[in-house]
Amino acid sequence: MSETSAISLEKVTAAAPDLVERYESARVSLNKRRLLGERAAVYLVLDRSGSMRPFYEDGTVQHLAEQALGLAAHFDDDGVVPTVFFSTDVHTTADVTLGAHRGRIAAIHDTLGHMGRTYYAKAMRAVIAHYRASGATAPAFVLFQTDGAPKDKGETGRLLAESAGLPIFWQFVGFGDDEFAFLRRLDDLPGRLVDNAGFFPAGGKPAALPDAELYDALMAEFPTWLTAARGAGIL
Repeated sequence: MSETSAISLEKVTAAAPDLVERYESARVSLNKRRLLGERAAVYLVLDRSGSMRPFYEDGTVQHLAEQALGLAAHFDDDGVVPTVFFSTDVHTTADVTLGAHRGRIAAIHDTLGHMGRTYYAKAMRAVIAHYRASGATAPAFVLFQTDGAPKDKGETGRLLAESAGLPIFWQFVGFGDDEFAFLRRLDDLPGRLVDNAGFFPAGGKPAALPDAELYDALMAEFPTWLTAARGAGIL
């Protein structure tokens, strides 16, 4: 494995100079965990339930999308983060692209209409279907954002366990002041082939969280999963 990023600093600077600091911050976090040179398809899953409205209106969700792009530039050379918007159902899957990212979340969000309730499993199935259809050979790193527990807890747990045999890692990120008891249990769900999920609470003001702190949290369990997945023949 060569210790090189999928997209060079020069290309990021040319396409998205506003993301250079995030890109460099992600590099530091990846380097600490010996992940530079790894390849992965980065996905972003965004909760669009009604309680998420303030996070869309104040730019917090856009901020997270830009952080996802800063990370993805090291893992995937296409500069694209497929993004799933969900609530009661999956609203859409749209690309957020390096250099065409500014205002992208609001532009998509504003076309989607009613903000519903929280159901994780449909969004997870959309990621799995997209990943399988893509023909990717590298694993998927899924940044799954939410501000509370889903209505489909049982189905979500079963699907997480079922997907443990797939080359997909689910990194859940909590927005807001919820205790996230369900996500903490999901993180430690027993009976899986490998531990294919992590959880990180980003607090009530996620956009105030330094990039370095977020990236360190996102990468806390991913290296362990890579090792376990290779040992199990998943990768």
